[in-house]
Amino acid sequence: MAGHSKWANIQHRKGRQDEKRGKIWTRIIREITVAARQGGADITANPRLRLAVDKAKAANMPADRIKYNIDKASGALEGVNYEEIRYEGYGIGGAAIIVDTMTDNRVRTVAEVRHAFSKYGGNLGTDGSVAFQFKHCGQLVFAPGTSEDKVMEVALEAGAEDVVSDDDGAIEVITAPADFEAVRDALAAAGLNAEIAEVTMRAENTIPLAGDDAARMQKLLDVIEDLDDVQAVYHNAEIEA
Repeated sequence: MAGHSKWANIQHRKGRQDEKRGKIWTRIIREITVAARQGGADITANPRLRLAVDKAKAANMPADRIKYNIDKASGALEGVNYEEIRYEGYGIGGAAIIVDTMTDNRVRTVAEVRHAFSKYGGNLGTDGSVAFQFKHCGQLVFAPGTSEDKVMEVALEAGAEDVVSDDDGAIEVITAPADFEAVRDALAAAGLNAEIAEVTMRAENTIPLAGDDAARMQKLLDVIEDLDDVQAVYHNAEIEA
């Protein structure tokens, strides 16, 4: 199955994440907190917590810091009570945007998100206004030059739903959220390590943006991502590098 050209956007996103290493830890700690509070502190029985701990290790968070936050969330230590809230809206050119937040003050968070949308050319929508344009799934993205045949063989054998070859040579593996870990681990065991590996909201169709529209959209996304309560931002804009 053929897909769009995503590699430049993915590399840009990774670069932005590298610039925000300090905020990455804060977001991971929140994810660990909510995962442990909802599903318990036993990593073997809590897939969401397992993924959060994997993210923490990938971000070089010390093991004692990880354990401390699991203990705090599961009741061994007193901590802040976070609430998960999703916002949906539109960016430049009608591009769809989903904003996932974790907050201890929903009034503050909605005000900040609404302000970011309105100030930088977007519009905050209602629940369900754009979510139908995305698929909740596991996504693994391999760099151009990776053997598509090998990825396809291993991924489909491990239970992946689809393997997508993008226009620029990148290869995407799509899984059901519950199958993500098994597929990721099978690919890694075969020596295939993805540049991006996450459970995400994947856009079903993209909207190409270039020139001034691309710059405005990137500014809007950057401002939203920089908000303290924001955990993740998903969109369907294909931004010209």
